[in-house]
Amino acid sequence: MNKMKMVAITLWSGMFLFASEVHAEDLSINITIKDHRFYPSVSKVPAGVAFKIVFINTDKTSEDPASESMCFEKTVAGGSRQVIQIDPLQVGSYNFFGQFSRDTAQGTIIAE
Repeated sequence: MNKMKMVAITLWSGMFLFASEVHAEDLSINITIKDHRFYPSVSKVPAGVAFKIVFINTDKTSEDPASESMCFEKTVAGGSRQVIQIDPLQVGSYNFFGQFSRDTAQGTIIAE
């Protein structure tokens, strides 16, 4: 019976490992642009895992999210959305901003 339990536990653990690997490949975070601000302004992602940022602009005007530390810049027209692929990040804090509303559109991605 102990051998059967070990096999069951091994298979069960393997399913969780496989599921987490699939999830990691599909990791995305949604960031809404509203009133020239980013919501949420802080998002957390696992370090060492590629992910996507989906910017959803609910404003009528365009915004241009950019980040030197994450190496992206993308114009998001008013009422539209853009997806940006981000390479795996090391543990740390990474800032981004809206180039058209730099005083108010500030955000941070924390890789842990």
